[in-house]
Amino acid sequence: MTRYLFSSHDGFGLGHVKRNATIARALLAAEPEAEVTLVTGAARQPRWLGDDPRLRLVAVPPLIKDSSGAYRNGELSFDEALRQRAAIFARTVADVRPDVIVVDRHPYGTAGELRPGLEAAAADGARLVLGLRDILDEPLQIRQELAGDGWADVDEVFDTVLVYGEAALCDHVREYGLPVTPTYCGWVVESVETAPRDPAVVAVAAGGGGDGDAVYALAGQLADLLPDRRVVVAAGPYASRRLPLVGGNRVTVARDVPGCAGLFARAGAVVQMAGYNSTVESLAAGVRPILVPRRSPRREQAIRATRLAAMGLADVVDEGAPADEVAWLLGRPRLLADGQVEAHGLRLDGAATAASHLVALVGAGAR
Repeated sequence: MTRYLFSSHDGFGLGHVKRNATIARALLAAEPEAEVTLVTGAARQPRWLGDDPRLRLVAVPPLIKDSSGAYRNGELSFDEALRQRAAIFARTVADVRPDVIVVDRHPYGTAGELRPGLEAAAADGARLVLGLRDILDEPLQIRQELAGDGWADVDEVFDTVLVYGEAALCDHVREYGLPVTPTYCGWVVESVETAPRDPAVVAVAAGGGGDGDAVYALAGQLADLLPDRRVVVAAGPYASRRLPLVGGNRVTVARDVPGCAGLFARAGAVVQMAGYNSTVESLAAGVRPILVPRRSPRREQAIRATRLAAMGLADVVDEGAPADEVAWLLGRPRLLADGQVEAHGLRLDGAATAASHLVALVGAGAR
């Protein structure tokens, strides 16, 4: 029986753990008898994270990224949170004795707390994998990060690096100076079931929701401007219980949904932030989204949005853009042609592809 362990980088949203969970489910589809453990510090675990009994969840104290880009824990000091995270991760490694460990985004954790557990796992024969999203940040910022201690010896410690994206959108070696040549898996997204599409529905999403007030406010304004449309807001688990839906009495709010893929597949148009998961879900649903990217503390969303717009796969507006500008865009064709995403060298089967690489690692000589 193969044992896999995933460690999710924490931040402000749920993108990291959602990608890990999606890949884990693809693994279980390929290896039904495998054991999968997810280590996560998601401060608010959505219901969908615990809906599969085959996935064991291990919680560590969360570290949340604030508006300045710094990390903090709401109850513990930073040092104490790191100490507990390190201890729990190392104990989990000892208990699970994984064949493969997949670390998300930061090779050794937010501040090196994973390193003791990773070293123990490697000494026990585990294969170590680093998983990176399609776009990390501005190239200069990432080059500086890669030159620091947080990336020391990555080419020697990790057996392989998987990028959950495509070089056609962002070449990690050329742009960031990544010290190893990664394997590009394509975008990680759950399969989208076909559903009757309602052209009158405008879906609005802001990822985890903690910084989505501007997009939620826009939803209410659009409802007032477009009386012939129905606005449905997918409010993430970090969203306020009282959303700033100015004039939004014609807005339907759905909370803690397992993902936006189903909603996007039924909608005639999508307005959203430009985080990884929801952006990929809209493209997988065949929708050309209107993206409202966050531009701080990281420029990841802005870069993703701009590049997709240049490919003709999305439109982009700034936070605070007038609602009538967005309403005009909603009047333009909002659906993608069949094969339009793939024509730009972008694949949507990243979960299955990543899972196949992990299975191959075991066959190539893990314990």
